[in-house]
Amino acid sequence: MPILGIIASSISGSISSSSYESIATVTVTGSSTSTITFSSIPSTYKSLQLRGIYRRNTTGGFGPNFNFNNDTSSVYVNHYLRGNGSTATASASTGDSNFDGPPGPSATQTAGIFGAIIVDIIDYENTSKYKTVRSIGGDDRSGSGTIQLNSALWMSTNAINRIDITNGTDIFAADTTYALYGIKGA
Repeated sequence: MPILGIIASSISGSISSSSYESIATVTVTGSSTSTITFSSIPSTYKSLQLRGIYRRNTTGGFGPNFNFNNDTSSVYVNHYLRGNGSTATASASTGDSNFDGPPGPSATQTAGIFGAIIVDIIDYENTSKYKTVRSIGGDDRSGSGTIQLNSALWMSTNAINRIDITNGTDIFAADTTYALYGIKGA
């Protein structure tokens, strides 16, 4: 997906494209997918990056939610800053059961409009510290979309070998795509 590469290159700074290795890509083809899973993630990289374009297939719900190692206990901490062109909001929460991404287009928005997100998972294989996550994402709905910056903490020292992405109780629309990359260490 060209847009994912453009967004990634604009926020990655001095990291060259040879620093990234594709691990897996999932594209939703039907209308009943509620969870996208990346499993058996190798521990050979310094960090991970998820790049996605997404849309909800229903009218309710929120943006994508991320869980690590199938852990849905209350060990996630979330922070976000969101803007929509006229207002900005910020929030923080603790004791969450997942890491939240920005809200994306739903079935009520114009067909073909998708949200985009890039998620960096820092030191995912390090078993001596909690895992830090940062993301940027949003969507344009003919001038009424949003952009959101997130940071999160998964309070576990376990190495991450599985990532589940859901839209809460919603299902993903067809053509929703997530790609997982490994980032090599220096």
